Amino acid sequence: MSRGKHPVPLDLPLPPGLGEGQGKHDSAYQALRQAILDKRLAAGCRLPSTRTLAQRWGLSRGTLEVVFDRLRSEGYVSRAGGSGTRVCAVVPDLFLSSAAPAALLPESRDAAASQGPVVRAGQPFVARLADPALFPLARWTRCLTRALAQAPVQLLSDPEPEGLPALHQQIADYLGQHRGIACQASQVIVTTGIRHGLDLLARSLLQPGDPVCVEDPGYLSARGLLAMAGAQLRPVPVDAEGIDVQHLQGHRDARMLYVTPAHQAPLGMSMPVSRRLAVLEWARHSDAWVVEDDYDSEFNYQSAPLAALKSLDRDDRVIYCGSFNKTLFAGLRVGFMLVPEVLRGRLLATLQNTGRSVGVIEQLALADYMASGAFLRNLRLARQAYQERRDLLLQILAREAPGCYAISGQQAGLHLLLHLPAGCDEAHFRQQAAAQGLLLQGLAEHCQKVRQPPAVIIGYAALTLAQIRFSGARLAALLRAAAGRQAGG
Repeated sequence: MSRGKHPVPLDLPLPPGLGEGQGKHDSAYQALRQAILDKRLAAGCRLPSTRTLAQRWGLSRGTLEVVFDRLRSEGYVSRAGGSGTRVCAVVPDLFLSSAAPAALLPESRDAAASQGPVVRAGQPFVARLADPALFPLARWTRCLTRALAQAPVQLLSDPEPEGLPALHQQIADYLGQHRGIACQASQVIVTTGIRHGLDLLARSLLQPGDPVCVEDPGYLSARGLLAMAGAQLRPVPVDAEGIDVQHLQGHRDARMLYVTPAHQAPLGMSMPVSRRLAVLEWARHSDAWVVEDDYDSEFNYQSAPLAALKSLDRDDRVIYCGSFNKTLFAGLRVGFMLVPEVLRGRLLATLQNTGRSVGVIEQLALADYMASGAFLRNLRLARQAYQERRDLLLQILAREAPGCYAISGQQAGLHLLLHLPAGCDEAHFRQQAAAQGLLLQGLAEHCQKVRQPPAVIIGYAALTLAQIRFSGARLAALLRAAAGRQAGG
């Protein structure tokens, strides 16, 4: 054995109870996971190849590929061409010697339940975010290196609170070419993301008790941030074309409207031009601000997306919010706002007082990345990958659960809405899915006053094709069972 390398552990025992009650996939997954947690497979240790394990355990290589992908997505192993699959999880000794205090467990469970499932890559089906595996890290490393080498010393010690002019210009150029917004670089304020921008707006523009209209159902985090600022939330129903403007007319005293016109969160429809113009007319007569959350408009799979609501704004009432965290990778933490000049001073004062969160090196690197054309190339590749994953999931459901569900919102974005069989208990369906390793967000928790038929949100973008095949089949089986129960009534 060469220095510094771990031996391949060919003596892994056959998973206990293989195929008895527990599926082959789950048995193999549990056996490998437990071997890692017990330190029988130490950090850095290389696992046997799927071919070797398939021969030893009498399983198909396809089953083991899914198992290895699941272990990778959960952070137990890393997979790289030429070096095989290696354990990357470092298990502390404390894990093996002591358990969490029993008195703390109930409180921890309650806290987790109240927050809902965490959106993360590799977890079916809450993976409605950009797949970090698609991001070209080598090119990004070069951009970061150049930024570090070329950054002026003064810039490192005294950055502008609104962000760097170089990045402002790239953002303005991109929005003009691809979102139809005629804007100036001076209108841009850099944030850590859309939620950061919404928090700045709430802190700067709202007083406790100010009425704010929000979509119902709508984005949970937006609702929470506005409520934290003391806003009086006014839920407005959403119909097949987006927010109901007729209902909106009854809220002429509202200070602000938050809306997701490109791909409504969570229902997924796109707001047509006539409805967008009606929203702007309401804002004009109500003297209200409209916050446009354009969170995933870059990913449209059937046609070019409509130009942004901001592109129709003649009265400068729309505050446009976007994010690179949805297009590149979630950990980047760079977003932006286009703000009317009359609001700029107030927003910058709040930003200065609460801390300037986006690092100058990341901003310089991102400006370089966009100027080189790499950003648009990455978007094209990601759009193709996400469409392939969406199409595979839809094919599996259509083949294995025909007539048991309906789909909406699949034309764009990183998620779709799966409508459950009529009469199905949404909460019970989610519990059954969780028992199968599928984490689902229900539509009901996004509703305030309206009541929608049972449905769950399906994120597919940050899943591998192997994960979609395996988890899609499980989801289809759950749908067949739910439809059968309703038919047997």
